[in-house]
Amino acid sequence: MAKSANAFRTISEAAEAIGAPQHVLRFWETKFTFITPLKRAGGRRFYRPQDVVLLKAVKRLLHDDGLTIKGVQRLYREQGIKKVAAYGDPDGTVTFEPEAVTEATATAHPPTPVSAVQLRQVLAELEGARARLEAVLSRSV
Repeated sequence: MAKSANAFRTISEAAEAIGAPQHVLRFWETKFTFITPLKRAGGRRFYRPQDVVLLKAVKRLLHDDGLTIKGVQRLYREQGIKKVAAYGDPDGTVTFEPEAVTEATATAHPPTPVSAVQLRQVLAELEGARARLEAVLSRSV
């Protein structure tokens, strides 16, 4: 069964999609601040669709277009994340929210304040979902 286009990918899945070894993806994380997969406890990486687009862009820029690492860094610095992403997703099929990709933009644009009422509503929805999940899991045992 194939994953949804919006599903997160493990490093092995991302490496396969990009066509580059896993160690190269880890190396690129050290060179390009805009590549920031989510990391779970134990350091396991999960790549969002936006991360995969950026990885594809980096591979294309380095391998196909002949840019250097510094060249890609300069392109990002001068023209922004969306310009870099366009090389990995020329059709623009992935919705690209830069705030979801880099910590730098998240600190530059703090999240919108949320009221206590909204937080309680979200908590109630999550608790309801958890109860439904536990009910399903208890039936399957």
